[in-house]
Amino acid sequence: MCVSDKAQITQDVLSYLAKNSAAQDTLEGIIEWWLLEQKIKRQTAEVKEVLDDLAARKLIVEYKTRDSRTHYRVNRRKEKAILALLKRED
Repeated sequence: MCVSDKAQITQDVLSYLAKNSAAQDTLEGIIEWWLLEQKIKRQTAEVKEVLDDLAARKLIVEYKTRDSRTHYRVNRRKEKAILALLKRED
């Protein structure tokens, strides 16, 4: 296990326990409920940053619907640029 992975897991477990001092669970429960919750929160922020970047580069289009939620879709006018970017990443 990478040192940074171990440090992140340590941070997540202690963070959960600090917020839920009466919490206790099995290894499986900790993975499923405590760590998954922390990972989802962290990745939500990261995914939002990526979506904002893609929208700023006009590779995707963002729009709000009647329920005020933001939806995202590909900008078809940028298909060549997207394919070139994907090819470069391979």
